[in-house]
Amino acid sequence: MSVLQEISSNVKNMKQLEYSALARRLKQIKEDLRQGVRKPFKEVIDVSWGDPHRGGMKPLTFVRQVLAACLYPQLLIDNKLPVDVRRRAQKLLDGCAGRSVGSYSATGGIPEILQRVSEFISRRDGGVPSDPENIFICCGSQWALTRILNVLVNAEAAFTTGVLAPASCHRTTTLSIEGLGGVVIPYYLSEEQGWELQVEELQRALESAEGACNPIALYVINPGNPAGHVQSRRSMQEVIRFASEKRLFLLADEVYQGCIYGEKEFVSYKRVLAEMGPPLSDTVELASFHSASKGFMGECGLRGGYVELVNLDPAVQKYIYNLFTTDSCAPLLGQIALDLMTNPPLPGDPSYFQFDQETQHIKSTVVKNVKKVCEAVNGLQGFSCQGVEGGAFAFPRIHLPAKAIQKAKDVGMQPDTFYCLKLLEEAGVLASPGSEFGQKEGTFHIRFCILIPHDVLEELLRRLTHFHSQFMKDFS
Repeated sequence: MSVLQEISSNVKNMKQLEYSALARRLKQIKEDLRQGVRKPFKEVIDVSWGDPHRGGMKPLTFVRQVLAACLYPQLLIDNKLPVDVRRRAQKLLDGCAGRSVGSYSATGGIPEILQRVSEFISRRDGGVPSDPENIFICCGSQWALTRILNVLVNAEAAFTTGVLAPASCHRTTTLSIEGLGGVVIPYYLSEEQGWELQVEELQRALESAEGACNPIALYVINPGNPAGHVQSRRSMQEVIRFASEKRLFLLADEVYQGCIYGEKEFVSYKRVLAEMGPPLSDTVELASFHSASKGFMGECGLRGGYVELVNLDPAVQKYIYNLFTTDSCAPLLGQIALDLMTNPPLPGDPSYFQFDQETQHIKSTVVKNVKKVCEAVNGLQGFSCQGVEGGAFAFPRIHLPAKAIQKAKDVGMQPDTFYCLKLLEEAGVLASPGSEFGQKEGTFHIRFCILIPHDVLEELLRRLTHFHSQFMKDFS
């Protein structure tokens, strides 16, 4: 008997990512370039990931110095490293079993780091208490989200579990829900209102699922990925009241909380919930996620994130804890990166001046990128891009000609996937199609990372402008 017959139907029914076809073509193009095949470009600009280092941003010196000293402790006696770097590395190694980053830690994370993460959360939230016992450090925020979904989604229930998730939403989240046997209930952000999350739309989505599944959770992304919006406090309060009224577990993806470019400020769901007071602050169940992979630190490959649980029934939290302990600890380098993200150098520390200069340079670069992207993309025929308030991406809408849409259908592709494939082949720019993330029927988008050096963005926009002009002529 083939093992294929034993594979879960939930896994078999998972659709292949739209990105897969682009990834295969990217591999071929890179090999062609290595072999000397002539192309209209010398290298590919890959902005399909929220990966600043892939895009050319430089790692923060302080972070890499501490990591280096933890990996090679002989550097602790090297006066070439600033004294605060050596002290931090020493302190971190003291918390590692055997004083080695090659060891295991406690399942939920190194206790001293958990304590410092909880202190960061409390500072961020204006003094709202944070208990290290409610925090789990893990292999990135997506891993933590999947673990929570493992508890919430009951594949054995007579009625399928439903999770409300935004459209557009990162596909790995919806795949996780579907792979566990759940149903994604999409709610649409209002693009015309700057991708605003509207409670009326949540109500519509919930009603659409009536009789089809049992909605149990509401997933929100703030700042938005891919939409780039930042929720107002008023909007968050409305969402919390909705979650309470409908008895929904609130899942708050807040990994881009450090990336804010407009006039709005980031406020966490936990802080808003706490400031709303009882009974909401004592009853709404919340899991919030953050990561060292995202934002200006951008240490994607180190895989360090955390989830904080709020107001969970102790019996439910027990099962979540049991599930987290089925895996080993998160990589220690990821845990260390998380510690450095939540506790950077302070004014007066030897490393502070350089750290501040580097982070301010990244922030000013991205602010400049946001302005440039909106001006350039909105100047192209058929494109419209809402202002990017936060996050790592631009997500412009593209109004494709009928001939291009028909051509895409003829080759068995979504129209925006077809556009992205042509952009890759003819201009050497790899962006992601909006169909990867979910979008209103009849609309098409592309997503590309803006956490990249300004000169790279300038070249990207130059290529996009030239390509798009020719594409519209070819299919008009």
